[in-house]
Amino acid sequence: PANGTRLCALLYADDSPYYDRCCAGDVLEVPPDSDVPYMPRGWSARTSSLVVGARCELTVWSGKAKKGNSRRFSA
Repeated sequence: PANGTRLCALLYADDSPYYDRCCAGDVLEVPPDSDVPYMPRGWSARTSSLVVGARCELTVWSGKAKKGNSRRFSA
């Protein structure tokens, strides 16, 4: 962000096959060292695209409280 704070990932609510509109809509910011077992209200099963920063890794689970299948994303 403009204030110089580092973010590790951005999760977007909207997606499009067109590159200039690939990451749009509401944004969920993920700061470094976040450990969130539950998605914030209104974000469950809503993320359609994401961006992960350099030297960061984002792990997501298919179920609540880090249950189910997991997948890792990196830059």
